[in-house]
Amino acid sequence: MTRVSIQTQDFDVSAELAALRARDARVGAVCCFVGTVRDRNDGDAVATMELEHYPGMTEQSIEAMIDEAFARFDLYGVRVIHRVGLLAPLDQIVLVAVTSAHRGESFQACEFLMDYLKTQAPFWKKEATPQGARWVDARVSDDAALARWGIAAPPQAG
Repeated sequence: MTRVSIQTQDFDVSAELAALRARDARVGAVCCFVGTVRDRNDGDAVATMELEHYPGMTEQSIEAMIDEAFARFDLYGVRVIHRVGLLAPLDQIVLVAVTSAHRGESFQACEFLMDYLKTQAPFWKKEATPQGARWVDARVSDDAALARWGIAAPPQAG
């Protein structure tokens, strides 16, 4: 099983979790996060969200994040799926799943990977709103979440 998949098609959470823990009797904990497209952002209705990425570069960046999670936490397996293309509200957009012997390691690693993904993964998001299309900027709260892991977000170009 590959650790990272960037794809346009939806994913089956149950099947992904079953595959991640298959035939690994050491697994005592599985933690996962599934993110969906919201119908509102910054007070505005969102009709669609379009995600773009650089193939190859994005996967390499996420693989490095996973390597860092393995260095920080006692993990058995990790699976990250991120969708790209045109998505509608309620569509699944991201899956982060982690296995370990105990829940604490899984919870922490899952949260670490999501914080890292929100700030460091090279994705570009464009929302369609009644006011027109707009690119979604990183949030200060996402950078603060990353900082608690001892990682500083790179400065934004401006």
